[in-house]
Amino acid sequence: MATMNISLPDQMKAWVEAQTDGGRYSNSSDYVRDLIRREQIKAEKIANMQRLIDEAYASGISDQTPREIFEDIRAEYLAETTRKAG
Repeated sequence: MATMNISLPDQMKAWVEAQTDGGRYSNSSDYVRDLIRREQIKAEKIANMQRLIDEAYASGISDQTPREIFEDIRAEYLAETTRKAG
């Protein structure tokens, strides 16, 4: 495992130390690693949502009414449910 030294203002250092005092993290490195993991997951979720938005824009505008779209989705859902049950 690589080592990285970081500088924090006193207030931030105190915050990190307070998080480790609660027992959830064994030391400040564990806490920082958890923050980084959470940020990685968040970034992946945002990238996935952006991909879905881009796909939606690329698919164009539907000429169906909202009711027609809902009915199509409902029919697909019911067909899938019936297929799985059968």
